[in-house]
Amino acid sequence: MYRHPSIPSSNIDASEDGLLDSSTAPTTPDGSLSFSPVLQALKLQDALEDAASGWGKQRTSSTSLGAAMRASGGGVKNICCIGAGYVGGPTAAVMAFQNPHIDVTVVDRDPVRIKQWKTKHLPIYEPGLHEILRIARDGSKACSFYNEATRSDSLDSMSSASSSTSECESQCGDHRDEIAIQARVPNLFFSTEISKTISEADIVLIAVNTPTKMRGMGSGKATDVTALEAVTREIAIHAKPGAILVEKSTVPCRTAELIQDTLKVHRPTQSFEVLSNPEFLAAGTAITDLLSPDRVIIGSSSTSAGHRAAETLASVYGSWVPRNRIVTMNTWSSELSKLVANAMLAQRISSINSISAICEATGADISEVAQSVGMDPRIGDKYLKAGIGFGGSCFRKDVLSLVYLAESLGLHEVAEYWTSVLSVNVWQRERFVRRAVRCLNNTIVGKKLAILGYAFKKDTNDTRESPALECIKILLEDCPRELAVFDPCCDPATVKAEIGKLVGKEVLKENGGSIEVYPDAYAACTDAHAVLIMTECDEFKTSPPSSSSSPTPAPKSKTASKKGPFDPRPFARLEPTECEILQLQKSLTFTFAVDDPLQRFEAEPECGEECGLCGGEMGDELEKTVVLSKEGDTRDKLDWARIAYHLQKPKWVFDGRGVVDADEMRGLGVRVEGIGRVGWGGRR
Repeated sequence: MYRHPSIPSSNIDASEDGLLDSSTAPTTPDGSLSFSPVLQALKLQDALEDAASGWGKQRTSSTSLGAAMRASGGGVKNICCIGAGYVGGPTAAVMAFQNPHIDVTVVDRDPVRIKQWKTKHLPIYEPGLHEILRIARDGSKACSFYNEATRSDSLDSMSSASSSTSECESQCGDHRDEIAIQARVPNLFFSTEISKTISEADIVLIAVNTPTKMRGMGSGKATDVTALEAVTREIAIHAKPGAILVEKSTVPCRTAELIQDTLKVHRPTQSFEVLSNPEFLAAGTAITDLLSPDRVIIGSSSTSAGHRAAETLASVYGSWVPRNRIVTMNTWSSELSKLVANAMLAQRISSINSISAICEATGADISEVAQSVGMDPRIGDKYLKAGIGFGGSCFRKDVLSLVYLAESLGLHEVAEYWTSVLSVNVWQRERFVRRAVRCLNNTIVGKKLAILGYAFKKDTNDTRESPALECIKILLEDCPRELAVFDPCCDPATVKAEIGKLVGKEVLKENGGSIEVYPDAYAACTDAHAVLIMTECDEFKTSPPSSSSSPTPAPKSKTASKKGPFDPRPFARLEPTECEILQLQKSLTFTFAVDDPLQRFEAEPECGEECGLCGGEMGDELEKTVVLSKEGDTRDKLDWARIAYHLQKPKWVFDGRGVVDADEMRGLGVRVEGIGRVGWGGRR
């Protein structure tokens, strides 16, 4: 197995004094099915179907909010998004995609990142993002098609311009509605001209990094708002009168007061409204979450001006989000809701992980316990998958922020409760590594261990707060001969650079250390004494999970009985939404294996001759690496028989994510130790 060539690399920003650091990431773990980088998987497909069918019913009237907004411009013509990271980029892209009448510009002081956003080599990997950019960033051609579902044996329902004769002959003169889609001009832009873009914007989205403070008062718990404060000063100086400021970054409660104070200092005679609009995105499913959000939260002041500002932002979302999913509240409730949401999810993961230790000691099976508990409707089955704990930039940071808030309010019992959530998370990783070392005769000196998975979750190249890295640090203390790392979504050069930065360059094999990062999973596992699975990548699974290995029976997907994305036609009206057109594009692409069946895409921007990803050693390497099959809708999974053949005896697999079937692996002569169940060595 190899890494997918389209997975972008992320630049590590070593500077701490820049105005804009890397953006806050959408890092809420999600245990549900996600995406294939080649064929869009069921969850994104379902999101598009929601928009194309259920939500489409709310837009059959020509007086819908989206239509009214497009007709009037809604008073919003320009949006500036500050921060071109995991939140700012996808959020701005979907806003522009759904609002062709609004120009959206993403700004960042990192010229390399901005340059990547302008090409096919995006700085982040997010399934479904590329298709959105092809329309919003590049514009689109006019196209037309018939308003009836496509026959699987005919291309005649694609572009009428190319098949009108055959269609007339095939239908014997029957009349069919033809839908014409107008060309779109680009309305999504990327720039380093921060001040100029701010001065032209009606709405300014703040999507900058807000990490945990590492020094000074509140170190290790409080949120570092340095970048936010610097951006606020820039906005205060350059924003036009009446501009609306929107917090997209995850911030401490009452941060809007800080922003308002800064604005009043620099612009005492001007009035600005500050809104809280937290993101609830998950890495790997961010586009799904944006196209089909559970809720859009908008917090504002209780003044009439605050309500008008909230309604203005709501009108931007209203072009594709049903109004009953747009919830307005006071600013402080909105700011706190994001912290609480992430803290509750983190608490749920730590809770099930604590029970996994009891299961290992008693002979119970954590998957069966989770299934039983998850069937209780008061509890539900989400986030009941035991593993090596949560990672990502949000959960730990937001729980720490909540702890600091509770301590500052004198609520020490509350602070202790949420601190325990983080303690269990750290303990679970340490317990997993200790168990692996114990099974290897309490020593890994002179041994090679393969680490499968480095990103904090599947379908993303986001490695911040990676549980794998924390486990690697512990393993290094026992002096292994080699730690061979592989991740299907991460660029090996980027992983190597990050490990060198966070752990020390001396641990890399090229510098005499023991860590090597591989672009090939089989090479990483060859001659290994054990394989440790750190990320729940679908590529690592042995077979589809049975009912006993899943917390609860998964609800039947809308597409479960279908061979691919459904054709949304006939549309209820002859002016389909962008989501409906996107769903049609995916359906036709899957059915006929054509990249651009509607002939709608403009040519993608060409890279310059100096592009390191199109040529040279890096470009050649990317061309060689392939991770997923392009035929059908199945993942190109690891051949575990091949891996088992090349493992050292006794053959060990330590499954930190519950992705392999122990019985199947036993048939290959492999001993499996999984979390939350009695393993090869019996009860602990």
